[in-house]
Amino acid sequence: MNFFDMDTPNFFKTPKRSLYAFIFVFTLICFQLPAHGQVKQPEVRSADNPKTPLGQGFDNRFGGGIMVNNFGFGIGGTYSHAIGPYSEFTFSIGITGIRDASEQSFQNFFTGNNVVPNKFNRVLGFPVMFGLKKRIFPRQVADNFRFFVAASAGPALGLVYPYFEDDNNSGFRDFIIDPRGFRRPIEDRNSFFGGLGDASSQLGGAGEIKIGVDLGSNFKRQSTLEIGYFFYYFNDGLQLGEPNRPFGFQPCPGNELFGCPVAVNNEGERRSFLDPQKFFGTPQIRFTFSGWW
Repeated sequence: MNFFDMDTPNFFKTPKRSLYAFIFVFTLICFQLPAHGQVKQPEVRSADNPKTPLGQGFDNRFGGGIMVNNFGFGIGGTYSHAIGPYSEFTFSIGITGIRDASEQSFQNFFTGNNVVPNKFNRVLGFPVMFGLKKRIFPRQVADNFRFFVAASAGPALGLVYPYFEDDNNSGFRDFIIDPRGFRRPIEDRNSFFGGLGDASSQLGGAGEIKIGVDLGSNFKRQSTLEIGYFFYYFNDGLQLGEPNRPFGFQPCPGNELFGCPVAVNNEGERRSFLDPQKFFGTPQIRFTFSGWW
């Protein structure tokens, strides 16, 4: 038997009208039922006595860690002295790479070695920085998750050494064009530490601003995660890219057919290419393991 063939009022004899009637009745029932809701949030309970290094009888902290940024990886050490319940004086040293953020590494088709086009020098940076660290929200966040902000700055030493053996001092890596039309370098690329014998140094500055968190309630064994912005500045600039570029070709020993590139034109002037770079900045993540005493 069809439901809609039953003896019901005309209004309910179509499915659409029955649906409207159901919604109407359901709405009336809902308005008649009592409803209760939480109209006021409980107040955040603050910590009465947050733990601090000074409160635990500690004054000094020493540790080491690793940094990850656009320059690669780095390592460093840090020392802190508590100057207040939530404040520290910090001193840190480290060693990192320095490179142009636009550098790209490619694999050499003939040798299988990685090569960075137009790279002229490698640079290692040695920052020495002094700063301040301030814990924030000490009464709102548990002691095993201590948020802080920090900033530091200081001198930095840049150790500059050649990326390849520039035997003729042309200012670029000499190459030949082989019979298949490929460029083939004829000056050897140094290993990572291979050119340190020809290194020179340059003095500059470094700095960073960061936020972070100290993990764990045991001050004797403390892990720290930091996220911030780190930079170097060298007033005279660092020559990372090739300062000159080839102008043409001239015969070279053993390869007169295809020739080697030259750095001067007919008037004997070099063709300038990439200028020294002064500022090097990068986001940075740092993990530190330390302890108070």
